Amino acid sequence: MLALAAVLSASAAAAANDFPTAARADYVLGCMAANGNTRLALERCACSLDAIAEQLPYARYEIAETALRMQAGNLGERAAEFRDPPHIRAAVEELRRAQAEATLRCFQ
Repeated sequence: MLALAAVLSASAAAAANDFPTAARADYVLGCMAANGNTRLALERCACSLDAIAEQLPYARYEIAETALRMQAGNLGERAAEFRDPPHIRAAVEELRRAQAEATLRCFQ
């Protein structure tokens, strides 16, 4: 039983660490800029990304983040392919739920 718990814990840690370093840095820098560029913001933003990474594999995060960037890019009808497909909407909703939980966990 203890061995199974160790394997599951290691697997969860591996999933949380599948975000590339550049993606982690990009998220934390953007988050810090939005939250005052302080040491406290650094800690909270790093916590936030860790919380998101625990809930979403990087591939799913990347889909949602790309869709959100394209939707915000003022592309008009061309943005529909990043807004309308059900798998895109589901990925964006997953990311938003993960972000909400991360905010509750890290910014309180």
